[in-house]
Amino acid sequence: MNAGARLTIYGIGVVVAFGGAFGLASAIVPPSVVSEWKEGAEMNSHDGGHDAATTAAEESANVAADSLKGLSLGLEGYVLSPVEAPGAVATSGELQVQILDAAGTPVTDYTTAHDKDLHLIVVRSDGSLFRHVHPTLDESTGMWSLPWEWTEAGTYRVFADFTPAGTDAPSLTLTRTVQVAGEFTPVAPQPTQTAQVGDFTVSLDGDLTVGTAKDLTLTVTRDGKPVTALEPYLGAFGHLVALRDGDLAYLHVHAKGEEPEVGETSGPEIEFAAEAPTAGRYFLYLDFQVDGQVHTAEFVVDAASGDDAAVSDGDSHDDGH
Repeated sequence: MNAGARLTIYGIGVVVAFGGAFGLASAIVPPSVVSEWKEGAEMNSHDGGHDAATTAAEESANVAADSLKGLSLGLEGYVLSPVEAPGAVATSGELQVQILDAAGTPVTDYTTAHDKDLHLIVVRSDGSLFRHVHPTLDESTGMWSLPWEWTEAGTYRVFADFTPAGTDAPSLTLTRTVQVAGEFTPVAPQPTQTAQVGDFTVSLDGDLTVGTAKDLTLTVTRDGKPVTALEPYLGAFGHLVALRDGDLAYLHVHAKGEEPEVGETSGPEIEFAAEAPTAGRYFLYLDFQVDGQVHTAEFVVDAASGDDAAVSDGDSHDDGH
């Protein structure tokens, strides 16, 4: 495997969740409730049944708070402003957003991460029409903007992934919903582990499993031949976004190790370790660059519970005998 080919989870480790730094517990389970769960567990520790149930609920909330992103418009004192964009299909204009601090002041100073100060992800709620773009900052107003036109109607989620400068805040991902008028035909993505992008074919090998980190391997070929000329893009040979179907909880995945040198190439395989927070369907989007051109391969994967995976592994072992 070429240098820099192994991917690792961005932020807190190896949990695939979908959509950026929005804690699910903070969005759905208030901290006060989690605190009450904890107190209840301590008070009822003499009762095995109550203690076990309470501990499970508390641990579930803690896992959600630590691992799930992309579920809130505000976090750590920062807020994503309402998104200004064309309101209908085939209308040219600009997409504009601001990051506001706790005082409501636009943020203009950021820490560069993966070659950019801010990454903007836009995707329709059914997982289609994914775009990963990098708007321009007006430092006088704190407004991020870029030319924009919607190709299809529907409800969209906009994710802003950034790191504030000069603070102890971690990398954050905030989100807003945008409604686009026009005739809407939703799609129902089905599981697929092969993506065709122009004359590139990208295959995904491996399974997502709840509670267990598993290796996933992405292999890029072109006209049936392995691609060994993957170029650095955003400081890595591969850039993966994963979104959970249903709430679009968000996660970034990036290459492990040092950033590639200028002119360095890799391929055809890109690997990362991933652990699903819950059973269910996930959308995966891989950005890769060849000959200066960025391509996006899209996949739909169903994650099994840890118990289901264990049974499947056991059945496979029995069959072998």
